[in-house]
Amino acid sequence: MITTPEEHPFAQFIRILGKGKRGSRSLTREEAQCAMGMILEGNVEDVQLGAFLMLLRHKEESAEELAGFTDAIRAHLNAPTIPVDLDWPSYAGKKRHLPWFLLATKCLSSHGVRILIHGGGAHTAGRLYTEQVLETLGIHLCNDWHQTQEALNKDHLAFMPLENWMPALQHMINLRNTLGLRSPIHSLVRLLNPLNATCILQSIFHPGYQPIHREASRLLGDKAIVIKGEGGEIEVNPDNDFHLYGTEYGTEWNEAWPALSERRHVKPERLDANHLLDVWTGKANDAYGELAVLSTIALGLRALGHSREAALAKAKDYWSQRH
Repeated sequence: MITTPEEHPFAQFIRILGKGKRGSRSLTREEAQCAMGMILEGNVEDVQLGAFLMLLRHKEESAEELAGFTDAIRAHLNAPTIPVDLDWPSYAGKKRHLPWFLLATKCLSSHGVRILIHGGGAHTAGRLYTEQVLETLGIHLCNDWHQTQEALNKDHLAFMPLENWMPALQHMINLRNTLGLRSPIHSLVRLLNPLNATCILQSIFHPGYQPIHREASRLLGDKAIVIKGEGGEIEVNPDNDFHLYGTEYGTEWNEAWPALSERRHVKPERLDANHLLDVWTGKANDAYGELAVLSTIALGLRALGHSREAALAKAKDYWSQRH
């Protein structure tokens, strides 16, 4: 007797996304939450996961889908209550310039701003990743939430690898070299805010995605500032005019910052992490880097409620006191 095999429960979500130009649609927030929940619980076949991620990538994820995925991930998080001011995702890596934003986090944290940085490893060749610079700059790499709490209490600054608090998402990021493309997980992780920080900073590089991420944060009820940061990281490029996409208490706002530099700087021939430390200690100067640091400190202070003018003035004061 011939029997028809039962359809896999996850197949419905692939069908919704992949049923042709006229038949396909985005997932609702509830559907996205259910789909991500199944993935996190290991109830999805590998072939289904690959198809799902690439269909999302082709379609381009919606704010409702991002919010639903985040709902599921937060429900599966087992994080303690640790006070944090700024959630600082770092997943892109730097290619043109050094990660000057790390000096901004050191400067802010030295004045009591509690910052959690989290990242997803060196997934793309030819980039300098935050994890590769932590030891040089004396930033704690934490293996669990207990170490994270100790680092935040001691230095107000900690880095927690995604692998250590949501390994299923790290696995999906690592599929980049198998699938040939980045999946929506690379941008989703910027929304997660695992310790419920006061404000989430998000850098979304591709044009048009910044408002989508802001809307997802609004749907989630989070306070967030979304930017197009230098190289995809949370770093203000002082050579260009800069746009902030904010949301707080369900209200959206926009803000334009003029370029801090009157001229464009030439990018360095190579990226040497030791140069960051030399600038921090005052052994070296860097015209572009120091302006990038000042602007990024100001961004962090803007996230905590200061106006741009007040934030920039305070940033200059903080930077001058770093020694």
